[in-house]
Parts: sequence; structure tokens; C-alpha cells
Amino acid sequence: MTTGRPVLVVTDMQNGFVREQSAHIVPVVVDLVRRWQEAGGDTLFTRYLNYPGSPFERFFDWQRLQSPPDIDLVSELHPHLNQGAMLDKRIYSPFTPEGIALFQERGWEEFYFCGIATESCVLKGAVDAFEHNFTPWLIADASASHAGAEAHNAGLLVARRFIGPRQVISRDQIPAKLVLGRTKR
Repeated sequence: MTTGRPVLVVTDMQNGFVREQSAHIVPVVVDLVRRWQEAGGDTLFTRYLNYPGSPFERFFDWQRLQSPPDIDLVSELHPHLNQGAMLDKRIYSPFTPEGIALFQERGWEEFYFCGIATESCVLKGAVDAFEHNFTPWLIADASASHAGAEAHNAGLLVARRFIGPRQVISRDQIPAKLVLGRTKR
């Protein structure tokens, strides 16, 4: 498949997922979003919305991210939201019926994933992009886990096995044309 229009998928950068173990990624993602948008790139912001009776309640006894301020994106991203699309989801992945329709409408075929949490929502989005025959990239140093470094590293290990070792990249491996302020090597 030829690579089509790229999109930066900013995964679940929500107050309820920012904890001591993941807070360091907020300024990194904000800077990446700013540079991506300044270069004219498309951005998709996702929000996970938990709900009563969800599998997370039933199997994990987890009831968070059902209302503000938990579900709100971090305030540092607010200046950038009007330049991107927003997708609410009730599953790990943005590959919901609404998401797939949006991808088709926008012509997105190359997905650069960042955000929280590497081992769950970021990973699942990248794997689903792979399985839908799109080109997935997981930006390792622009992702984190609220469960800590061990979970983040486990997510990267699994991503390399599921989507390919060359598809897990760092910010400096993003093509310069996609990120303003980068020079070509």
C-alpha cells in the first residue's frame, strides 16, 4: 500500500491519565503537536470515555474517566484543539465506526501515534492501523504509561513484535517535512 496523508494521533492526553509516571510526557507531546500543526499537519485528539457497566468497571473495578475533569484533555493542549479533529471513544483504539469514517473522509493512511498509555491505547491504535493496512508509527519518546516505565517498555516491546521493529520511532526520526523546526539530515 502506498503511504497516504499522515496524521498525528494524540492519544488520551486526559487529566485522568496524567499521573506522576506519565506527567513528563505532557510538555513533550504539546511541543510535538505545536510543531506538527505549524508544519501544516493534520492532528487527531482522542479521548477515552468510560461508562457505567463498561468492561473496565466489570473486570478491573475501575470507574474513573466517566466525567470532567478526568475526561478533559490537559489544559496545555487546549490552544491546539481547534486545529485538529476530536474523537471520543469507549474502547482502547480510535478504530471505531466514527473513527474509520473520519479516516476515510480525511484521507489519512499514515498514523503517527503518541500519548498515554503506551501499553494499551497507544499500542492498540497502532496495531489496529496495521491490521487495517495503514502505515502505523509509534513515537516512543512521545508516549508514556501512567503505570510507569516498566509498562511503557513492555508496550514498546509488544509494538515492535506487532507492527514491526522499524515502526517504533523517536521524535527525531519523524520526517523533517512533517515537523516544523527540524532540519533534514
